[in-house]
Amino acid sequence: MRILMVSDVYFPRVNGVSTAIQTYREALAGHGIEVSLVAPDYGSECRESWISRVSARQVPRDPEDRLMRWGAMRSAVDAAVARGCDLIHVQTPFLAHYTALGAARRAGIPVIATYHTLFEEYLQHYAPFIPARWLRGMARHFSRSQCNALDAVIVPSRAIHQRISDYGVTTPLHILPTGIPLGRFAGIDRDVFRSSHGIDLKRPVALYVGRVAHEKNIDFLLDAVNLARKSMPELLLLITGDGPALPSLRDSVVERELSANVQFLGYLDRRNELPDCYAAADVFTFASRTETQGLVLLEAMAAGLPVVALAAMGTIDILGARRGALAPEDNPAAFAQGILDVLQNDELRGHLAREGREYANEWSDQALAGRMAELYCRIVNQRQECPA
Repeated sequence: MRILMVSDVYFPRVNGVSTAIQTYREALAGHGIEVSLVAPDYGSECRESWISRVSARQVPRDPEDRLMRWGAMRSAVDAAVARGCDLIHVQTPFLAHYTALGAARRAGIPVIATYHTLFEEYLQHYAPFIPARWLRGMARHFSRSQCNALDAVIVPSRAIHQRISDYGVTTPLHILPTGIPLGRFAGIDRDVFRSSHGIDLKRPVALYVGRVAHEKNIDFLLDAVNLARKSMPELLLLITGDGPALPSLRDSVVERELSANVQFLGYLDRRNELPDCYAAADVFTFASRTETQGLVLLEAMAAGLPVVALAAMGTIDILGARRGALAPEDNPAAFAQGILDVLQNDELRGHLAREGREYANEWSDQALAGRMAELYCRIVNQRQECPA
């Protein structure tokens, strides 16, 4: 079976959508699924034969993202469908959605999408001058309209299933999280990473991995570290990633006099550097309240890293089992105590590490790719059995 994925983002742009596409493409090959992709050209040398890159320009005031031209995108998607395609899988709700929808309807093939981003919670951070009630209404209408035009929608968690059902989405919804490539977390090296970044081998280290964006609630982590360092002055928080909130966070670290307790690492290579980064830490911290899933929690667990995170929206599906993780109350004091509990209790830390590794195995990319392959086949077969 041949699947065409269409997206407004992909590597070298680092985010959860890019990671999900790469993970599924590699894992689906073992299930007889051939994946191709239409995505923006970032002007880099990131060229692979399975990707059709579309010329694009930088989005104003957003150096990370690209805006493709409608005509070029439509032509690229149509050409990819003409080369052979059984189903189109949309990964982002912008130009990719509309060009993919049009191409699928012209070709008479099914089109589905994964709902990666909860825009209702996202937009308020980027358009604060617009009343929140208006933004929520626009986001809900936008999501409902797009989802109801598709043959099926994949959601990564039960919380997102409930949320977009409440929007009035009537298209069939399928809960299917993205898996993690467990093989990347074998043979990781804690000491080498610490030494290469000037971190004392015995220093207690907390870690955040993800986009450095306002909706990730990283200021909350700074509040927690500020409290925790009163009991553990040598505590270090590593912030791995990049994004629009980075300048304000750097300023906040200086204002709080946290420069000795916070280190910004920027982007790390996901295949080589990032697994070692997880291994170099003692506890993983995550405070986002708007995640659709929270894959980084599972990556941390796969690396044997205990997790302290807020159980909110999509992360509830991962944290609800209370395996490999602590989920404190949503306030900096409780979160800080959770960090200290892990760092000051070797027995607890070891227990959570073992438990987390076992739990992460249940979320492997191969297991979840098998479920995705079954879903693709079911949707394609249903379309073929239906009268025109």
